[in-house]
Order: sequence, then structure tokens, then C-alpha cells
Amino acid sequence: MNNTQNARYTPDDLLRLAHELVQIDISLSGEDVMGHLKAKMQQDPDGSYLPAPHSNALSDRITAALYHLLLWRMQTGTRVRPQSLECDVWRFQNKKEKWVAFVGLLDGRPYEIFTGLQDDDDGIVLPKSVNNGWIVKNFNADGTTRYDFAFQNRRGYKITVEGLSARFNKEYWNYAKLISGVLRYQMPVDNVVHLIDSLQLESDTINTWKSGVVRALKKYTNTDETDDPAAEV
Repeated sequence: MNNTQNARYTPDDLLRLAHELVQIDISLSGEDVMGHLKAKMQQDPDGSYLPAPHSNALSDRITAALYHLLLWRMQTGTRVRPQSLECDVWRFQNKKEKWVAFVGLLDGRPYEIFTGLQDDDDGIVLPKSVNNGWIVKNFNADGTTRYDFAFQNRRGYKITVEGLSARFNKEYWNYAKLISGVLRYQMPVDNVVHLIDSLQLESDTINTWKSGVVRALKKYTNTDETDDPAAEV
């Protein structure tokens, strides 16, 4: 414990820790966790943080999440998400609307998914030639995270579309976030597909969306023969 009391942390260390805790317990918000961590630390003039004197460090809840994280890492050998992930781009129809899905890949396996409208005003429009790229995780100043999509156009220039989550319908975003959480825990993709397919959702529109997500993820199972992201699902 004495070593912990003498430890110093950069602001980026706290941001990364807050992000990891939110991945473990989705009921936590990045902003709340960041505020809690800062409240339990004191900041030096050089900008680094260290545990505040006479502090019990973290609350029982966050300590439990830390233990959970450490045990999970030891048991599964799961890699920490790199800042940039390769991703495939899949396009599908949701009723009469055109949608796009971004499937982030870690070691060639689906790790996270983002979906939304192909629309200039409320969503995102990409050139038809864009079938892959990178999902880049960045930290905002308030401790929250955002995910950007980067791709290379035909002229070789790298284009970045910022804030995937901010561009998409919140309800669909939350469903996709839960699906990503399951993928990150390395559940076999066949089982993830079965889980999503079995969801009983009330709206016809969201059921159509669900079918599009299932068809996209099936591309990474042994039950689908199409592996070209250029093909619409």
C-alpha cells in the first residue's frame, strides 16, 4: 500500500482507467468515474496526480471493478483495445432507409460495432468505394471517450469522420454498445448472432435494424460464405 501512496499518475492514466472501469460496469458514466478519481487524488503543479493523504483510495464499487478487471485479464488473456482498430464497413437497408455498420476488428475478430443512417444531416455518408478503415478511440477533455472513423480515399488522403456516437440515433447506439460489450468479452460470434437474433423487440423498424446487424456479424462466422465488405447485407 505504501507503494500505491507514492505512485504518480498522468491525466491520461486517469482517463484510461476511467474508460476501463466503464467497460466493466456499463452503469457507470465516464464523467462520474473521472470526477471520483480526481476527488480521490491531489494534483501537483507539474500536472501529475497522486493519492490524497489519509484517503481510503477508491470506493468499494470501483475497487471491485478493478479486481474484476484484473481477474478477467488474467483468465481470458484479453488484450487492451489499441487506440486504432481496423474495421470493415457494411451497408444494409432498414425499412426504406440506408444504413451503415462499422465492425471493429481485433486480431481479425469482431470486437465492436457501430451502426447508423447514411444521411448528410443526421448520420454519415461515405463514398461507395469505402469498405474498410479504422475506428479510432479518442479522449475528450471531460474524461469521456469518442470514436472516430478514418479511411483512405482513392487519392491516398486520410479522411477522419469524428464522433460516430454523436451522429447516430441514441436508442440504436445503446443497443450497439451492449452488443459491443458482449463481443469484447470474446463470446463466440455464432453465439452473439444467436443472442441478437433471439431478442424480442417491439418496433418493426428496430427489428429490421437487428436483422441487418445479424447479417453483418454472420460474415465473421462459418455459416456465411460472403466475406467481401463491398457486398450489401
